[in-house]
Amino acid sequence: MTESSTYTPPAVWKWETESGGRFASINRPIAGETHEKDLPVGKHSLQLYSLATPNGIKATVMLEELLELGIAEAEYDAWLINIGEGQQFSSGFVGLNPNSKIPALADHGTSPPTRVFESGAILVYLAEKFGAFLPTEPAERAECLSWLFFQMGSAPYIGGGFGHFYAYAPEKIEYCINRYTMEAKRLLDVVDRALAERRFLCGDDYTVADIANYGWYGALVLHNIYDASEFLDVASYTHVIRWAEEIEARPAVQRGRRVNRPWGPEETRVPERHGPEDFK
Repeated sequence: MTESSTYTPPAVWKWETESGGRFASINRPIAGETHEKDLPVGKHSLQLYSLATPNGIKATVMLEELLELGIAEAEYDAWLINIGEGQQFSSGFVGLNPNSKIPALADHGTSPPTRVFESGAILVYLAEKFGAFLPTEPAERAECLSWLFFQMGSAPYIGGGFGHFYAYAPEKIEYCINRYTMEAKRLLDVVDRALAERRFLCGDDYTVADIANYGWYGALVLHNIYDASEFLDVASYTHVIRWAEEIEARPAVQRGRRVNRPWGPEETRVPERHGPEDFK
């Protein structure tokens, strides 16, 4: 690899220029709100604020799966947060999630309302609240949580690492693309080897571990995320494909993928969801 220039880090880094790339306008090295705006609140106890990204669909799929089980108390309102427009930096959203990332959940069924941020935490909160998709036997629960936290830890390597440098960075940097491609493929191989021996990640039962991992690995092998299917040779991960296809055939998953989705064909969009009638 040849370098066109050599970068020497300063003694103290200062934010003097935008980072560049697709999301440069909303990237900054400080937290907190940028504008005053309250979050809307609908008629249900559960209020979700999100976007149908790989992280966002974890929450909507989970809620739709709970409703598919007949748990009426899992009815929810889903409000669109357009992260490209910086809506995650409103005073209302920052009050719900100080990290300004989607999804974020408010449970108004408690007094005061319970806030839950980080997609993995939302999955566990809902699983424990409604007693579904999270094993209670200690060893099985540990296995499930291990795969859940595996996904939470691996997502930045796929998104902020591989996705950014391969698809969004203002210039193609060979070292960065090679580094994160290697890691993305290693992670796909971890999942593929596990699924060679199991129907789902934790065995025969579908759990929050599958919901979480499907959001990212399903997008990689089925939906050409980052236009990288050929580059990553995703067709070689046959067990991941089999698993992702089975999950995606579930009616609740099909509904959950549409919620808070403002792009794509009209029939795939449900930008806001306030009841089952929104899918008609």
